[in-house]
Amino acid sequence: MIDRPRTILQVLPKLDAGGAERVAIEIAEAVRLAGHRSIIAAEDGRLSSQAIRAGAELIHLNLSTKNPFKIWRNTKKLRAIIKENQVDLIHAHSRAPAWSAYRAARHTGIPFVTTYHGTYGESSRLKKRYNQVMVAGDRVVAVSHFIENLIKSRYKIDSEKICIIHNGVDLRKFDPASVRGDRAVRLAKEWRIENGQPAILLPARLTAWKGQRMFIRALAKMRHKEAVGILIGSDQGRDKYTQELMALAESLGVGGRLRLAGHVEDMPAALKLADIVVNCSTEPEAFGRTIIEAQAMGKIVVASGHGGAHETIQPNVSGFLFPPGDETALAAIFDAILEGDPDLRLSVGARARAEVGAHFSIEAMQTRYLHLYAELLD
Repeated sequence: MIDRPRTILQVLPKLDAGGAERVAIEIAEAVRLAGHRSIIAAEDGRLSSQAIRAGAELIHLNLSTKNPFKIWRNTKKLRAIIKENQVDLIHAHSRAPAWSAYRAARHTGIPFVTTYHGTYGESSRLKKRYNQVMVAGDRVVAVSHFIENLIKSRYKIDSEKICIIHNGVDLRKFDPASVRGDRAVRLAKEWRIENGQPAILLPARLTAWKGQRMFIRALAKMRHKEAVGILIGSDQGRDKYTQELMALAESLGVGGRLRLAGHVEDMPAALKLADIVVNCSTEPEAFGRTIIEAQAMGKIVVASGHGGAHETIQPNVSGFLFPPGDETALAAIFDAILEGDPDLRLSVGARARAEVGAHFSIEAMQTRYLHLYAELLD
């Protein structure tokens, strides 16, 4: 990777469940295995223990604040951390921490990297200015070609600064052959799924743009009235939204077919249990990590046809796309899959896993980040 052992500092708001957090942990693991030192500065969260197991040293710091005074104060704290730990490079995965990291990097003269993980709405000039720090890095990582094009359309930025690194999936962890049947059976009992009942899984945190309402309406329009819909993901304290989803399901007559599973630790087992995995985000996904995890498990994935899904799904070959927001089309695809040839379903899943192995492995992602760091540090 690099000529001598180096120290890489990554900054995040909180080590909670999420795609950016998991990428940071996977980078930390790669840095450690390459013989270097990895530090993550963030608030403590659900993924803190995973970060430690990956080899990261944790520094607990509240970097989620948008208060200008507190951002300035965090800049001073990061400068002290950089000096005390002889940090060679700082990498930001979110906007609020990026502002403090950017200023600390400029003051200390070390390289600054950002990863553009989301689409980041720009409803005002102030919001656009706030987002702009994510393209202030010496290198800006786009998690998909879709995000690369979005960056170029919004900002005057040298194309040479942009580096595309797709998220990766651990093909050893997400391997149908390695997941014991009893793990899936336990979840089936917990979620009250009878033998032979089709299970349609939507893994996404409970927030409106992830399309849970549309998913429920699609369940109601299906011909297969025995199919069970499972929402996996935390509502992160938004109890009102959870209650709205339950009320909607009851009003449409599918309350008995809907399961709200909350946060699930054993995602490989949950995916193994599923007959169909769906991503029905109403806004474009920057990448869509849950798509490649399901594909790695050999599952048929149905996704909204926008954003990063176009890069992870070959329509009708390794999965299916539907017009964003069209619950009637989504229900029709669910029914067609359940009525289709089971062997065809298996072949689509096998092709999906092969595509993930060829293009979206965690090893490929980690190697590209190490090469990026080496380029800046050499």
